[in-house]
Amino acid sequence: MPDTDVVVLIPARLAATRLPDKPLADIGGRPMIAHVLARAEEAGVGPVYVATDSEAIRDAVVAAGGRAVLTRPDHPSGSDRIFEALGRIDPEGRFRVVVNVQGDLPTLSPGDVAAALAPFADPAVDIATLAAVIRRDEERTNPNVVKVVGTPVGERRLRALYFTRATAPYGDGPLYHHIGLYAYRRDALARFVALPPSTLERREKLEQLRALEAGMRIDVAVVDSVPLGVDTPADLAAAREILAGAH
Repeated sequence: MPDTDVVVLIPARLAATRLPDKPLADIGGRPMIAHVLARAEEAGVGPVYVATDSEAIRDAVVAAGGRAVLTRPDHPSGSDRIFEALGRIDPEGRFRVVVNVQGDLPTLSPGDVAAALAPFADPAVDIATLAAVIRRDEERTNPNVVKVVGTPVGERRLRALYFTRATAPYGDGPLYHHIGLYAYRRDALARFVALPPSTLERREKLEQLRALEAGMRIDVAVVDSVPLGVDTPADLAAAREILAGAH
């Protein structure tokens, strides 16, 4: 039996269009996936595995001292990839909570990984995720900055009502920048990946709306800042600068 009922899975693939071979991009002499792996392990919430369809990524993870699981190449999303990996790692169902950490967050705070688990103190919560208050005016109207609309259910905690690329909600008060790190109860992940894409998911191009449209509950832990997601060469240069300054 594991010492914890939590497992952290990092989906990673080479087929990014804007930044080819992204997980293997060099940052300070190490591939980006090795940085994400280290951050997830530093969180100390449970064992960490990289789920990938690439032998090159698997080899990079093993070289960094990590664990990797090879999965099918035809998964439509990271959620589907981690669900397959979970079945390979733990067919007996011992892990009850699965944390999905994106493989392009090399500046992620380990404390934020742990923060994503806090909402599960409420048994009604199916999925937990993260957000931070938007501080920069230009992000309020940027459709690439996904906002979570939620109602407060505790200190630094929201129950998600909607996710959108629009500027919402209207009126005075904070706007919240959604951070794409998710924790799932295992049965919720199984239910989620079995659902067909939903109407609003297709319209907003936001996978998490599938869960809300199916009546699943998503709670949000509010953290202090948004980690840099690396999608472009400019993002990669910024990540190199941030991580060089951290050492």
